[in-house]
Amino acid sequence: MKKVVLLIICFVLSSLCLQAQTTYLHCGNLIDGNSDDVLSETTIIIKNKNIQSIKDGYRTPSSGSNVVDLKTQTCLPGLIDMHVHLEGETSPDNYIKRFTLNEADIAFNAVSYAKTTLMSGFTTVRDVGGTGVNIALRDAINTGKVVGPRIFTAGKTLASTGGHADPTNGYKDALQGDPGPKEGVLNSPYEARKAVRQRYKNGANLIKITATGGVLSLAKSGTAPQFKEDELKAIVETANDYGFHVAVHAHGAEGMKRAIKAGIKTIEHGTYMDQEAMELMKKHNAYLVPTITAGKSVADSAKIPGYYPEVVQPKAKAIGPQIQDKFAEAYKNGVNIAFGTDAGVFAHGKNAIEFVYMTEAGMPAIEAIQTATKIPAQILNIDDKTGTVEEGKYADIIAVPNNPVDNIATLQNVSFVMKEGVIHKNN
Repeated sequence: MKKVVLLIICFVLSSLCLQAQTTYLHCGNLIDGNSDDVLSETTIIIKNKNIQSIKDGYRTPSSGSNVVDLKTQTCLPGLIDMHVHLEGETSPDNYIKRFTLNEADIAFNAVSYAKTTLMSGFTTVRDVGGTGVNIALRDAINTGKVVGPRIFTAGKTLASTGGHADPTNGYKDALQGDPGPKEGVLNSPYEARKAVRQRYKNGANLIKITATGGVLSLAKSGTAPQFKEDELKAIVETANDYGFHVAVHAHGAEGMKRAIKAGIKTIEHGTYMDQEAMELMKKHNAYLVPTITAGKSVADSAKIPGYYPEVVQPKAKAIGPQIQDKFAEAYKNGVNIAFGTDAGVFAHGKNAIEFVYMTEAGMPAIEAIQTATKIPAQILNIDDKTGTVEEGKYADIIAVPNNPVDNIATLQNVSFVMKEGVIHKNN
């Protein structure tokens, strides 16, 4: 009996020691996400999940603490991508996978994509549409069953009949059926409210809608508006009731303007945004999530014979190349920007090339970094927990070999990843 008691005491004491573990990060440079300055020779002291303190110089660790030598590295907050699709990844046979993959197949693939995303430095993502497996993936990560970024997910995207996210686009007549709010298809204010409530019931964190046509859907138009004003108003009002914000896929200006007036929070892509739409975004404090990488990627893939169906190719060739220029125009006009890539449309783990494209278009590197740290944390209402390196916040910290203010491409070579105090990568 005494041996059993001693074993229990040892187990409890060892657990307490693990919980109280302190880690010292010695950072050669630090970008904290708040300041435009780059701090040098800094120590970040971490206890459990949180940042306990941030000190000048390389501090001597307390007895029993872990020390991570990042003196040749630049540390910064874990990055946030506001537009990913973790359930899949581009491939020439992607369209047939709707008929060949089971939910279990999608889930196993998503676990791999999630880990890849975390290891590339993205500790938080917003998944803006899939089958609903993304909700289970979020929960599995939160409970420690699998490794991946913190996920905020829309579950299934909402569309109108034949719209960009209608899941039966391209099916033969016998398979199309008549999908409704449960499946994410709506055609009236009544159905709009029901669809939002269904997302709440399913466990989503936000609402994603397709306000215009899209590039990769099996439908002709990539720009036409696909919701009426009363439907958009019903979506936003109901979303607000449940504490959801609304993300809006939009390429065409008219659908974009209708959505902004209805009170949405983010516009994804924004390819044909006009001056009126930009002014509306500023007036309503909406954000552009540019997804430049996706635009360039689909334009490149469209040049490969047979990569996309015939109905998709002309849209990809026309819309893709314009997104970077539109981002530059929006930025110069003072539109709010939040970082997002549309990863899944291109290979997961390549998200950070977006920073290169943003700076090419005229955004300073430090601002580009802030669009992927403190700004998305504010949109997601988690800025009290992450998005910047500050005392009391989660220890979501990454490191790269060079100073990204001088060489933004270094963000594509993340050498260290810590999420909530747990080291997942240390090269």
